[in-house]
Amino acid sequence: MDNTITEYFLSLIKIDSESKNEKAVAEKLEKDLKELGAEVLFDKAHQKTGGNVGNLYAFIPGSINKSPILFCAHMDTVKPGNGIKPQIKDGVITSDGTTILGADDKSGIAEIIWAIKELKESGEKHAPVEILFTISEEIGLLGAKYLDYSMIKSKTGYALDSHKVGHLAIGAPSQNSIKFIVHGKEAHAGAAPEEGINAIRVAAKAISIMPQGRIDSETTCNIGIIKGGKATNIVPNEVIIEAEARSHDKDRLKKITDEMCQAFQKTVEKFKLGEYKAKVEIKVQEEYQAFRLNENAEVVVLAKDAAERSGIEFKTEIGGGGSDVNIFNQHGLQMAVAGTGMDKVHTVDECIKISELETGAKWVLEIIREYSK
Repeated sequence: MDNTITEYFLSLIKIDSESKNEKAVAEKLEKDLKELGAEVLFDKAHQKTGGNVGNLYAFIPGSINKSPILFCAHMDTVKPGNGIKPQIKDGVITSDGTTILGADDKSGIAEIIWAIKELKESGEKHAPVEILFTISEEIGLLGAKYLDYSMIKSKTGYALDSHKVGHLAIGAPSQNSIKFIVHGKEAHAGAAPEEGINAIRVAAKAISIMPQGRIDSETTCNIGIIKGGKATNIVPNEVIIEAEARSHDKDRLKKITDEMCQAFQKTVEKFKLGEYKAKVEIKVQEEYQAFRLNENAEVVVLAKDAAERSGIEFKTEIGGGGSDVNIFNQHGLQMAVAGTGMDKVHTVDECIKISELETGAKWVLEIIREYSK
């Protein structure tokens, strides 16, 4: 294994692993974990996600008789994530500007692995540790959704998948994905536009009366994708709109979702042409449920104590996005999201400070030590 966590992190980000293509990095991690004395298994989640490898599970036996603690990160990256060429300047790691860096979430992976490496080298006694590296997190938390939960023995743990080291997300919203398919009537745009109903125009009218953006302190919604039309000389008969709604409150989520749907339902009723009426198909899908941990929960207190012992400034926060942790908490695990130092994620400006990588691994190691007491 490499001599520093920086070298190890660089070795990970150079391996292409966009969602559904995590096999190469998974094979490296399997080898590295086995060298650290771990038992490694893969589930078959990829058979449902369409990927080329399942979730990686590893068990590190402990010398203290206690249930294990779980650490998680995801192996996939967003696009453009192939052919990453890392650069280092003034202690900051970036890509060459043509791709993302992959600190989301290979910084989390590196910090977990490095903490285990240092723990093993120290020879100190510790509780058992479980490690979970998931697939297809970036495209809908699919690895967590299709995980074989019978493998997991832990009751509590952390996903390393947030920004500043020392910050712990103890809550995140629910999310609904909403798909609208608006049906109009096709016609020649030049010869007989009056014989058609423009589906894009119908959709635009609906969107104009729909709530959008920040609704309140706990609720947001957004139109993200619009697809429709075949040519400028054809009145389009179909347009597809993909949207989302998020809220920390279940009732508010339902209310804003209903309002978005009603905007389309009421709008299509206004567009008729003879016997023909515009219509809309609506599909609402729950992506994940909100979670909120108490400040006094074991997982929070443990992270805080470990941070203080390591000289790391600790802060709890409520997140605005979902992660694997939303799914884990739905399955009865008590988990929070820990920061790794990643910054400007999902952009070609993504970066991470070497000092944050080192401090992140230190925090993980100290959490294991605190838990082992």
